Amino acid sequence: MTDGRDASPYPDSSLKEADAEGHGRLKIFLGAAPGVGKTYAMLEAARRRAGEGVDVVAGVVKTHGRIETEALLAGLEVVPKQSHFHRECVLHELDFEARDRPRGMTSVG
Repeated sequence: MTDGRDASPYPDSSLKEADAEGHGRLKIFLGAAPGVGKTYAMLEAARRRAGEGVDVVAGVVKTHGRIETEALLAGLEVVPKQSHFHRECVLHELDFEARDRPRGMTSVG
């Protein structure tokens, strides 16, 4: 049974539809090896978007001690982490309730 819609729309039409509905976007940064600049590129993009007035927050950022990468975090809000003990281990996760949800964001899970 079909409802007349294409089951696998083209990416461009999906993006246009998402823009029309006002939903957020997901951008994935891929790199073939450590140290190729994924985190740096993400933070540069985040700062650019924040400069455009977009509500941007950083989650878990591993700078690996790189001063240039740490400098890009300046001025960006970082979501705090929670620590939980589980089977003699300390687990860290984002505190999703620590901040009001940005406009357009829905809960996951």
